Amino acid sequence: MDDDADDLDELLDEVENKFCRNVSVGCSARVDPKESRKDNEEQRKQSATKPKQSMSSVTDDIDALLEELLEEDFSDSPLRKAEAVPKGPEEKKLSSQSGGRKCCPVFVGGSAVTNGVGTATSKRSCDQLRCTSCDFRVLMFDDCEWDPSCDYLFFRNNMPERQKLGSRLRKRRGQRSYACQCSWISASEAADLRDRPQLRWVCGKHHD
Repeated sequence: MDDDADDLDELLDEVENKFCRNVSVGCSARVDPKESRKDNEEQRKQSATKPKQSMSSVTDDIDALLEELLEEDFSDSPLRKAEAVPKGPEEKKLSSQSGGRKCCPVFVGGSAVTNGVGTATSKRSCDQLRCTSCDFRVLMFDDCEWDPSCDYLFFRNNMPERQKLGSRLRKRRGQRSYACQCSWISASEAADLRDRPQLRWVCGKHHD
């Protein structure tokens, strides 16, 4: 094989000497045929191998770019933007506006105890009480106490008629009377409802 290659090179040299003597400088300045053949072979090898590598890498890059573009387009779409809007603050805002604040803990108290949102440091009497047992709102009567003759049937039959309920109230300064359809109490000082488990009353939220 080497002898054939040498013979071929000699033939090429003779051809160049005969036909390329009067060729322009640009042509005569060509590199040695052996080197040019090697360069051509290397170029062919590179062109045979590189495109595969470059093509695969290019396709990977294109796929990555397409994915990024699709993600950007999807994130920029009105539907996506609508979904991406954080709903938390809006929901909290709405709940605070519509729901209001709750007492924690819940207090009841006499007529001298201020009504409002009760906290551990501010023992206000809750004026938004609701019973979880009978589902009635708890009514309050200042400077009154319930007559000892009150019973379940009385409240069951007369709730929530304040006028009828007033028939069993007695004037008592500093007292405050509470009642739903199934429970009743008179209080003179702030009392935590957690200490009165028989009362199924909870704060129904205060609207500022």
